[in-house]
Amino acid sequence: MSFVRKRKTGYAAYAVYYRNGKRKQKTAGKLFELKKDAQRVAMELQLKIDSLDPSLSDISFADYYDKWRMTYKVPKVTSHSGRYQYELIGKWIQRYFKDKKMQDIRPIEYQRFLNWYGDNHGYESARKLKGVIHTCVSYAVSDDVIRKNFTDRAELTYNSNNSMKVEYLSTNELKNLVHSTVEGLNINNTSRYMILTAIYTGMRKSEIQALTWKDINFASNTITVNKSWDERTKSFKKTKTKSSNRTIKVNSCLLRYLRALQANSSTMVFQNSRLTIPTSNALNKCLRRILSNSHLSKRDFHFHSLRHVHVAYLLSKGIDIYAISRRLGHSNITITLKTYSYLIDEFRNRNDSQIVKCLDVI
Repeated sequence: MSFVRKRKTGYAAYAVYYRNGKRKQKTAGKLFELKKDAQRVAMELQLKIDSLDPSLSDISFADYYDKWRMTYKVPKVTSHSGRYQYELIGKWIQRYFKDKKMQDIRPIEYQRFLNWYGDNHGYESARKLKGVIHTCVSYAVSDDVIRKNFTDRAELTYNSNNSMKVEYLSTNELKNLVHSTVEGLNINNTSRYMILTAIYTGMRKSEIQALTWKDINFASNTITVNKSWDERTKSFKKTKTKSSNRTIKVNSCLLRYLRALQANSSTMVFQNSRLTIPTSNALNKCLRRILSNSHLSKRDFHFHSLRHVHVAYLLSKGIDIYAISRRLGHSNITITLKTYSYLIDEFRNRNDSQIVKCLDVI
């Protein structure tokens, strides 16, 4: 049964439901100027509540997470690695909470779970798990499975020894890498061209894989990012986020290298002699060979590390973090600050030392 109530500044919409034999009500959360609008929203809210699975009130945390993942994430997340990550978080929930009902979990128990997980996982893994679960439990509150979000105020814990620090290159090492990459350029093997593109633009692997000649403007020295590549299905897909759609200014040196690939007469820039796009495995193998030939020992260095190398180089040249964030296609600067905090802190420490030296001569 839905109903409306007159308030001083408008009409409030309500829907009624029962849990454990007790009558409860849910509000639409805002006021309406017209009574008919409030009545319409109240009816829609009632239909939504009535359509809920009554078994949700006794659902386990693990089962609700799985329902949430299949409903909201599986249809939206296109990458295999992304889907696997959500699936893996569900396994950790199942392992710790087993069949415990969601409504029986208290904040202190959830914090113990984070502490347990954090004992053997690094910062990034723990941060991702905490963020995903918080969102899931927020939906459970909206579904009236629980009254309060037990993940609120939870503190992130992690094992700093398990946090893989992304390795980057000094300016001399970067120049060495570029020189070694250019030395072995061959239009029949496009992996090296993709490595150069990552170094000079900071683009993601899937964005580079998806480039067509229409995306490169040789007159204005720009590359437009408007899609990405799914190497599993060998097809185009949307970019990671809306903000990933961007136009990047590039140097003429990179464009000169890329222009040579036009001799392959392919629609896509990095199609090789077998008319395929190099995969992650092929790119990392090629990068490791180049690093070895350059006498650069970087244990945790892989193709995505080139994006970090790009950021490190720009920071070393004093480029503003806002400009870097836009170039990377981040939706806001907070993401850039979080992802590259280790680099930003390092350059800030350098600047602090320079400031002190400058003040010493006054």
